Amino acid sequence: MENPNILEQLIERATEYGKTSYDLFKLRTLEKVTDIFSTIIPNLVLFILFSMFMLFINLGLAFWIGDLLGKIYFGFLAVAGFYFVLAFIIRFLMYKWLKKVVGNYAIKKILN
Repeated sequence: MENPNILEQLIERATEYGKTSYDLFKLRTLEKVTDIFSTIIPNLVLFILFSMFMLFINLGLAFWIGDLLGKIYFGFLAVAGFYFVLAFIIRFLMYKWLKKVVGNYAIKKILN
């Protein structure tokens, strides 16, 4: 007589454990997603603001250099050349290091 009662309690507890585990999984997932978005959104805003700042600084620099060289387009060519050299250095000398740093940061954010 007591064995069916114990079996029912065991099934009930297992069901509760499953529901609790599922709820815990949902909450942990929500926490990770919230953490990721709460990091991405402010960084995205800062990136946009910094990009606008860099755009206007580069335009001003290009016009200034162009004025010094006598032709406006020489200033734009000089600024473009600078960025080409910078991109070349980053791509061929710092690419592996930069990839490692960004990958480690992403893994750290996801696992925390």
